[in-house]
Amino acid sequence: MLLDIRNLTVEVEGKTILKNLSLSIGFGETVLLMGPNGSGKSSLIYTLMGHPRYIVKEGSIVFKGKDVTSMSTEERVKLGLGAALQFPPKVYGITLRALAKKIVKDEAEIEALASSLNLTNFLDREINVGFSGGEMKRAEIFLLLLQKPSLALLDEPDSGVDVENMVLVGNAIGRLLSDSSRTAVEKPSGLIVTHLGYISRYVLTHRTYIMQNGRIICYGPTENLVNDVLKHGFDWCTKCYGDRFPCTYLGDKV
Repeated sequence: MLLDIRNLTVEVEGKTILKNLSLSIGFGETVLLMGPNGSGKSSLIYTLMGHPRYIVKEGSIVFKGKDVTSMSTEERVKLGLGAALQFPPKVYGITLRALAKKIVKDEAEIEALASSLNLTNFLDREINVGFSGGEMKRAEIFLLLLQKPSLALLDEPDSGVDVENMVLVGNAIGRLLSDSSRTAVEKPSGLIVTHLGYISRYVLTHRTYIMQNGRIICYGPTENLVNDVLKHGFDWCTKCYGDRFPCTYLGDKV
């Protein structure tokens, strides 16, 4: 198992935001994590990356067989965790190219990847300064692809993105997570946080988890769950969960 989260309870400034949460991802697996706004999806990403404001009160995070619950962000990144944030910061005084060259030395690789994401004209601009929402998404994916993480954590890559940018971002994520040049154990895995599931049109996923109020309440096949959420909304998930706790969704008619 690449990632094994067990009974995770997390607080921020004394408020519990994740409650007894368990989730696992195998080598080469990609899963979606869906849920309404405020359900704790982004909080899980920050917790996995070791953000100091997110305090683990109970449970554990095991990555590549190592308990990383108390590790620093730098240590987790060196192990192979990488994240693309929903709202990345603006970085004044540092160009996208300069940061990219800290990750890889091959200028040709940087140029080729930037070209594939339509970012060539942004390489010598300050990171995210004056970027549109779609341009910021593409820049985040660009930096993540250069890192070649074992587990890519993608926070809302399909939110606030127009059709043109969605195609670029979706195809880039698909390439990252289907890297055929790496062995089964080395093949990248992904945890993709999404509100509406549009990214699933571009990325092959193995299953989807539904999250509400800081808990995983359901999981099952991506196509069925995404379609039903788009049709019935997340309130339907709450009813389904209440009707047959514990809930494993298998595509029943609703």
